[in-house]
Amino acid sequence: MRTEGAVEGVAGLTAPTFLEFFCGGGMARVGLGEAWACRFANDFDAMKVATYAANWGAEHIREADVATLTPDDLPRGRADLAWASFPCQDLSLAGGYRGLGREHDNAPTRSGTFWSFWRLMRALAAQQRAPRAIVLENVYGALTSHRGQDFVAIADALAGAGYRFGAMVINAAQFVPQSRPRVFFVALAQGEAIDAAPLAEHPNAAWSPPALRRAHACLSEETKKSWVWWSPQPPARRILDFADVIEDQPTGVDWHPAPATARLLSLMSEVNRHKVKAAQKAGQRKVGTVYRRTRPDENGQKRQRAEVRFDEVFGCLRTPAGGSSRQIILVVEGKKIRSRLVSPREAARLMGLADDYRLPPRYNDAYHVCGDGVCAPVVRFLAETILEPILSHRARQKSIAAE
Repeated sequence: MRTEGAVEGVAGLTAPTFLEFFCGGGMARVGLGEAWACRFANDFDAMKVATYAANWGAEHIREADVATLTPDDLPRGRADLAWASFPCQDLSLAGGYRGLGREHDNAPTRSGTFWSFWRLMRALAAQQRAPRAIVLENVYGALTSHRGQDFVAIADALAGAGYRFGAMVINAAQFVPQSRPRVFFVALAQGEAIDAAPLAEHPNAAWSPPALRRAHACLSEETKKSWVWWSPQPPARRILDFADVIEDQPTGVDWHPAPATARLLSLMSEVNRHKVKAAQKAGQRKVGTVYRRTRPDENGQKRQRAEVRFDEVFGCLRTPAGGSSRQIILVVEGKKIRSRLVSPREAARLMGLADDYRLPPRYNDAYHVCGDGVCAPVVRFLAETILEPILSHRARQKSIAAE
């Protein structure tokens, strides 16, 4: 997994190259795989940069604020792909949906660092080095944040730079047992064989839920001219359940003392206690997840409640500072009920990372790297269904022309 990109890449052709911004622990790199060659990676967080270097070495990783980067900091030539999972805080409930801000704000929001990235892309374009493809990834709230203006601003930026593009909503639960819906803008530069990828005349409900279609309806007619509806075939049915990623002897966390588990159960409503009782009668180990939330009781008074689910899917991993309580694992085996936090390795598995991926030693750091990342199998899916068919088609045409 940590091996450098192979010389022979997609379909036996020269390995396509990529730049990874806001790279975190490098999960886009994991998803792209060894058939792709990393030319540059960037993050401003020292802990994440150290994690990236621990897995692939420090040759391509640069610790810096993206706003300080210039084209001179990037490798020469034109990259095939720029991947940017820019900060999501201001596009989510936790950040109050404050939005991207404006491109020239002096004090941009965290998510507004998108504009710093975009200025770098425009500077590359001025040197005829704009990436052939750009993928932007962010939370579901990107469809509605700032009253939908953020979605429009991103779309206008891509269209204004001459990219054909579309957006998809992909839930990581199609690939791993974690509910993690995310918005992916996939953009191709002029001259790329976009018809080599799966397109549709109309939105495909599998990738274009009503919220995306409403966001699209707000675009200007001019920007809509650059829009495409991506329509890949759905992936094979996921076979991995949440219970399959659970460690029998977890590392980095301890099981809660019995009184703490009893306290957790006491916070449950009758409906949630019934779920636990049903799990006890199942005749097999059942693994669920618990959220502690503040809910009004029968008298309208707010009180803490514990809500459990046994649907074989973990709720969305969030960073320790994400603004919501951490999920608790509840393991039920007959009369025996145990509880604890998810372990770092389990969190990594929920992001599609192999067990040889090197995590930071501190629990909060490891959880942060995972909770802030992009699900690696989703990246692989986009590479296989859209990016690689287009880039390999271009490479073949170039090879034929050279003969």
